[in-house]
Amino acid sequence: MQTNQLLAMFCGALLVLGLVAYLLGRSKATRVRASGTAMYAQPDQYAWFTVLSTAGPALAIGAIASFIMLLLGADIPPMLLLASCLAIACVGLVIGINMVRPDFHARQAIERVIRFILAGAAMISIFTTLGILLSIVFEAVRFFNMQNFWDFITGTVWNPGASFLEAAGRAEEGATAAQFGSVPLFAGTFMITFIAMLVAIPVGLLSAIYMSEFAPQRVRTVFKPVLEVLAGIPTVVYGFFAAITVAPIIVAVAGFFGLEASFNNALAPGIVMGIMIIPFISSLSDDVINSVPDSMRQGSLALGLTRGEMIRDIVIPAALPGIISASLLAVSRALGETMIVVMAAGMRPNLSFNPLEDMTTVTVRIVAALTGDQEFGSAETLSAFALGLVLFAVTLTLNLVSVIMIRRFREKYRVNNL
Repeated sequence: MQTNQLLAMFCGALLVLGLVAYLLGRSKATRVRASGTAMYAQPDQYAWFTVLSTAGPALAIGAIASFIMLLLGADIPPMLLLASCLAIACVGLVIGINMVRPDFHARQAIERVIRFILAGAAMISIFTTLGILLSIVFEAVRFFNMQNFWDFITGTVWNPGASFLEAAGRAEEGATAAQFGSVPLFAGTFMITFIAMLVAIPVGLLSAIYMSEFAPQRVRTVFKPVLEVLAGIPTVVYGFFAAITVAPIIVAVAGFFGLEASFNNALAPGIVMGIMIIPFISSLSDDVINSVPDSMRQGSLALGLTRGEMIRDIVIPAALPGIISASLLAVSRALGETMIVVMAAGMRPNLSFNPLEDMTTVTVRIVAALTGDQEFGSAETLSAFALGLVLFAVTLTLNLVSVIMIRRFREKYRVNNL
């Protein structure tokens, strides 16, 4: 019998056992309660506890055995595993029925199980982040065993050169020595991100202020969904727009002013990326501004402030922690963007402060390093993990700085309102 059929039979049998557990648990609790004995919970709560005691251990054992089979390669016959889980479910059914007693707190037991499940869901994100970090760190350490860490952090030339030949033991065939200076990559990343933020933050924040403070309800009902449509457009479409429409316009405008601009420049992807990020800042800022108590608005207007002064001195300071969080989310989104940069800015590592020149970002080099035909153990491939580790550290630092800023501002705002 195939595994899918066994799994379907197991799920059906477990559902039947759960239904039986519910009916038996509720019936017993109802009889005890009808006899005049005071009970700590309702019959339905005892019934659901019986269901949990029946299905919970069986599902837990099945999940643990599946992880053991996947991670450790253990060979457990599926028929034996599913039969054991059903046997455990039957034992749990008997125990659950026996626990239906007047002195048993079924409601508290169910709440403890729910808290455990919620805590487990929270721990999944923590362990996932830890697993991602460890998978990057181990490979990055291999790279730093080949290349000097300080040269990687401070180097101004990114030229993998013959690193793939060195990994194959044929370094003498390479024409140039490999250089892995990450400064040009991070300079391009920060340059394009900065341009995107110059576009997204003012436009997004001002549009949020308009929608929350000035726009009529009918305008808001139409305008906000249309603005949020920008978030659903694929990034490759933005890349086409940047490469075919925005870049030629920038070249034409630069030529009009006597400046030389490349068709692959940092300004085009920065502008288009800023347009793409506007819905993130606008939508989140709009929700935060709307959450400011209306009593603060009415009180400031009653004291003689104009509407503009009320927004500037009352609403924006009260909503600033949320606005900072929205801006940080936009920055993280811009730092991780790849497709727009590839199509509009090019792939040449170029240390320049001129946004009219071509340059590339960290994420683009990571993709290029991991999608080539070079050996995985080569320095060029492993450099992707080193770049990812440094980018992870940069993002973490931005998060920590934003948390500190938000906390300090909340304390200052709280003191000023006392």
